[in-house]
Amino acid sequence: MGRNIIADIITSIRNADINKKERVRILSTNITKNIVKILLREGFIKNVRKHQESKKKFLVSTLRYRKIRKENKINLKCISRPGLRIYSNYKRIIKILGGIGIIIISTSRGIMTDKEAKLEKIGGEILYYIW
Repeated sequence: MGRNIIADIITSIRNADINKKERVRILSTNITKNIVKILLREGFIKNVRKHQESKKKFLVSTLRYRKIRKENKINLKCISRPGLRIYSNYKRIIKILGGIGIIIISTSRGIMTDKEAKLEKIGGEILYYIW
């Protein structure tokens, strides 16, 4: 069986968030680099640096905690999975919490947020929600 890299990212961030860890180490691939860039741009991650152990490359990300109702929490929900892919065109992409959250979408032009996909008028596979 292959690995679900997207689920690994979500699990790593969720576990670090639950345990109040400041840093998350994620295996470096093209997909993870693009997702981490989006999370950095949207403000869920403070910074990213590259790290190498033996022959494996990692991205070490520092989480940004926001004070909402005395909770420091990043909410993630995986939508597509290897057994059930969820696709949507740009007209049917929903808003998360009235536009506060974001949807990460894998399109033919790369991985992007729901707002970018609507601007470019392209749909794709909905990977996960984050708010």
